[in-house]
Amino acid sequence: MRSHYCGDLRKEQIGEDVVLMGWVHRRRDHGGVIFLDVRDREGIAQVVFDPDREESFKLADSVRNEYVIEIRGTVRSRPQGTENPEMPTGQIEVLGKELKILNRADTPPFQLDEFQQVGEDVRLRHRYIDLRRPEIQKKLRFRSKVTHNVRNYLEENGFLDIETPVLTRATPEGARDYLVPSRTHEGCFFALPQSPQLFKQLLMVSGFDRYYQIAKCFRDEDLRADRQPEFTQIDIETSFLSEEEIMGLAEGMVRKLFTELLGVELGDFPRMPYSEAMQRYGSDKPDLRLPMELVDVNDLVAGVDFKVFAGPATDPKGRVAALKVPGGAELTRKQIDEYTKFVSIYGAKGLAWIKVNALEQGAEGLQSPIVKFLGEEVSLQIMQRLGAQNGDIVFFGADRAKIVNEALGALRIRVGEDLNLVERQWAPLWVVDFPMFEELDDGSLTALHHPFTSPNCTPDELVAAPEGKLSRAYDMVLNGTELGGGSIRIHDQEMQKAVFKVLGISDEEAEEKFGFLLNALKYGAPPHGGLAFGLDRLIMLMTGSASIREVIAFPKTQSAACLLTDAPGEVSAAQLRELNIRLRKTP
Repeated sequence: MRSHYCGDLRKEQIGEDVVLMGWVHRRRDHGGVIFLDVRDREGIAQVVFDPDREESFKLADSVRNEYVIEIRGTVRSRPQGTENPEMPTGQIEVLGKELKILNRADTPPFQLDEFQQVGEDVRLRHRYIDLRRPEIQKKLRFRSKVTHNVRNYLEENGFLDIETPVLTRATPEGARDYLVPSRTHEGCFFALPQSPQLFKQLLMVSGFDRYYQIAKCFRDEDLRADRQPEFTQIDIETSFLSEEEIMGLAEGMVRKLFTELLGVELGDFPRMPYSEAMQRYGSDKPDLRLPMELVDVNDLVAGVDFKVFAGPATDPKGRVAALKVPGGAELTRKQIDEYTKFVSIYGAKGLAWIKVNALEQGAEGLQSPIVKFLGEEVSLQIMQRLGAQNGDIVFFGADRAKIVNEALGALRIRVGEDLNLVERQWAPLWVVDFPMFEELDDGSLTALHHPFTSPNCTPDELVAAPEGKLSRAYDMVLNGTELGGGSIRIHDQEMQKAVFKVLGISDEEAEEKFGFLLNALKYGAPPHGGLAFGLDRLIMLMTGSASIREVIAFPKTQSAACLLTDAPGEVSAAQLRELNIRLRKTP
């Protein structure tokens, strides 16, 4: 049927007869000559119909945008002066000889001939039309190239593509599971996997020492721009390799992607301990493109009468930190109030600040309602520690360390973007030496990554003092986004039991939920580790998209709904009876 894709035509085809099939992107009538821009997945070709061919000309005059058509014609050069250097097909056009309408189309809910600011709800409800837009098609074609490149790289390095189950059992991995009721096992439920974690570990026990999978995963959690209820992971696991060797393999894969698909050399991937990342940037995924850092001032403010600062400064779990923003003195009070509201999302009770107007005038050159509480000496000591200069602004966080880190860490990103302080395009790094556990508000401990991560100590040492122990985990970060995370896994049954004990998981509960894993560890489990990359996030970054919804063919909304199919939806009473389920309305 078709001889060429529209977007593949070039001057090399001049004089050839071609058959094109696609959608009418735009129709133009220029003084009796009709131009049709015909679009398919490869691009757009201009087709010209003149009155000499009466039947095809009349038909061309009747078509409208998004009609599906077949065209037979001859490739020729565009007349001199009408070339379009912005289009790959801009040097040629097709003289249309025959036209067939394969299907008519109603007027679409939004135009595709150029990008319009259409509400996302409209676009997602008519996603099949939205996906025709060249910019969306380009991103999904790019996604396909990435997965192809990834598969090639991993298979060249000896990895096997092995599928793991989608129907499994609930496991504690930090988010709520999507549950699937079983018809054949009354009162029991499957869970959709949050990751293939346990199965890929079992594959290592089975002797498949290099596994990968581009896997669908599911998490029933609150959504953000970089989250979806169902998402895709590049999942990797390998035996008999150290952390550095696994990180080297992963780094090589990402370097290859950026080099071959974007023509970008990423440069060094520095290693940064988790504690340093939190201290300097307030985040375990710092954006190193921004020059600003958090600086501790606990010692300087511990003795001031200003209790808002002195209290956290003398609290072992508190922190008082400062963030210097170069050129930030130009911020208006309205903008500062907006930032104050922004940090409240992270639990901050306020946002103290000092504008540096004329440092040579001492405290008189500092503009802030808090200088009088800090005193001249302390205020100037803070400026000296920060290396503040005229025209800067200094923001402060004073609270529990967790709140200060989250609030100032997020503010650092927000202000850096608002003031265009980004210094380079790409900034990769590895964050390492994570704590094994973190403390919850009720004082209990939870695994910072997951309970199958190996600690950097013996089982006895872990149980005796779990709070200070580090894990053998590592995260790859790019531009403030976690691309992938992983760890060396626990391959010893006694160590796995010790982790469960610290987490308050009884022997009975461990046997019920993880008996299959504990049994497997008894039968010669090799040392192993791996990591998983968020494919959607990776594509989002590489294409410069604002949301992963832009790089997923059929995404969900912020409320985890599919506007296209109206999912989730109600089911019949008969189906519920088959599943032995009765619905109870919330009062």
